[in-house]
Amino acid sequence: MTKIVRWSPFHNTLFDDYDRFFTPASPQAQVTRSWSVAIDVAENDDAYVLKASVPGINADDLEITLENKVLTLKGEVKADDSFENEQYHVRERRHGGFSRSIRFPVDVNSEAVTASYENGVLTLTVPKAEAIKPKRIEVKVN
Repeated sequence: MTKIVRWSPFHNTLFDDYDRFFTPASPQAQVTRSWSVAIDVAENDDAYVLKASVPGINADDLEITLENKVLTLKGEVKADDSFENEQYHVRERRHGGFSRSIRFPVDVNSEAVTASYENGVLTLTVPKAEAIKPKRIEVKVN
């Protein structure tokens, strides 16, 4: 599960470099790893906007749930079986099931979530709950 936190360009860079040093760089190691969908999350005053790269998937094959401030995206990329009698030399396109969860730091309005799918990109708009939106209070002078 992914938790949304503010990004700092200098936070933990030493540890990130250390982790990259020990990560296998061979193509074989990268192919055998599990995978998940790449997601961008942005925030404005009213909502969170998520963009997920899900090329080659029908919108009907995506399952999106939101419960207790946790949005979960599930789906499956089906394997390409068009090479029935051929032997693969390289097979880099990923297939199989995936699941990705994002926990929001504040309450959100689950009834007003919208989703659209275009050119392999799923866009979700998740409005913040009314109680946490900033409100301007005017001071009246008597």
